Amino acid sequence: MTHPELWIGSFDQLLRHDLTGCRHAARRAALLLERLVDSGDLDAELKSLCEAMTERLLDQAGAPA
Repeated sequence: MTHPELWIGSFDQLLRHDLTGCRHAARRAALLLERLVDSGDLDAELKSLCEAMTERLLDQAGAPA
């Protein structure tokens, strides 16, 4: 697994958002997922999933996509 710190950070923020509804955690998770997508190390399916989750998190955070 490449970039373990980004995976751990995004999962941590995703869990915080899911458990607390924190919009800041949603935004941070989305930013970390964007960094993973931009790294170019993901296969097409995982990249698509990360992009979809990023969009959902940004919608929930009230941030522009």
